[in-house]
Amino acid sequence: MKHKVRSSLYLACLLGSSLAAAQTAAPAAPAAPEPDYTLSYNVGVVTDYRYRGLSQSRLGPAAQAGVDFAAKNGIYLGAWTSTIKWIKDAGGKDDFELDLYGGYKGEIAKDVSYDLGLLTYQYPGNNLAVSANTTELYGALTYGLVTAKYSHSVSNLFGFAASKNSGYLEAAASFDLGSGVSLAPHLGHQKVAGAGNGAASYTDYSLGVTKDYGNGLAISATLLGTNANKAVYYTPAGKSTGKTGLSLGLKYSF
Repeated sequence: MKHKVRSSLYLACLLGSSLAAAQTAAPAAPAAPEPDYTLSYNVGVVTDYRYRGLSQSRLGPAAQAGVDFAAKNGIYLGAWTSTIKWIKDAGGKDDFELDLYGGYKGEIAKDVSYDLGLLTYQYPGNNLAVSANTTELYGALTYGLVTAKYSHSVSNLFGFAASKNSGYLEAAASFDLGSGVSLAPHLGHQKVAGAGNGAASYTDYSLGVTKDYGNGLAISATLLGTNANKAVYYTPAGKSTGKTGLSLGLKYSF
């Protein structure tokens, strides 16, 4: 009886050792390879569409959507659209904006990256005396949480006559506050080139808070303001499109 018990214990130990060895020897599952490219989409609404501090939607709401292609070698392309009102306010007929862009992102060193590209803003059928269609080259440098970016127009800028070679310089940062909350301060200066366009240059600033709920859903609240000349940037009701205001947003990415 004692011999049988010892034999049973021996077999149990042997079996346990064999199972442990088999588990130890089993190869780890290979990591999923990085895809050659990704294609993503986004849709959203804002209570006031602001661009470079100025309202594009007459201080009212706007619907927006976009699509982005990004290759693992750093090349990217994208398109984005929004409803607008400023073209009609300027005497045109267009009520939406279409942005087309492409570029290349790379890394110089740890925590130091760059982004070079071209962006064209299209307003189909805007029929203004000077077309609002605008094309810019841009370059950005990011170190850690901070990004500096310069955009240079290679066409007239948003309907200003003889405004080619205008420039927009900006600095922004992004701070992760935890629990899906991020804080983003921003400061920029738009210089409008060309004789007689000096009054159109201005500085803008903003502070945004975004809450990411996961599964592509995020909400945001952004406080914005500028020192833009009200005599240049205003709504039909006489309100400054660069006045201090709060814009709330809801965005879904997939």
